[in-house]
Amino acid sequence: MPLSEYEQRVLSQMEQQLRSDPRLVSTFTSEQRYSGRRLALGALLVLAGLGMLVGGVAASLVWLGVLGFIAMLGGVMLAISKPRGAVARPAAPGKKARPAGRRDAGFMQRLENRWDRRRDDRGR
Repeated sequence: MPLSEYEQRVLSQMEQQLRSDPRLVSTFTSEQRYSGRRLALGALLVLAGLGMLVGGVAASLVWLGVLGFIAMLGGVMLAISKPRGAVARPAAPGKKARPAGRRDAGFMQRLENRWDRRRDDRGR
């Protein structure tokens, strides 16, 4: 079933907005997500935790197995986390910078806000 003319127009508008979104472009092109040092340290911690887990099971020491599991979990979290001192990206030209303490709205909430603004602008 082909798209109606209205649906095609809305889809092309969405594509153009995604292409011109500077935050989206910078997310996919220039931002380094994981540091090699954190990945290596996390992998070592996971391996050490796995060794403690296996050793705890072999020696019937529950506390050592639990400690090994916690070490493995910590290693994974360390490997996938970003450094706390990461430099924030500058705001796009013409937009206000967000307050540092405020968390970003969810993806769906941002889409709903954009939709509402677009609908309000069209009604005027």
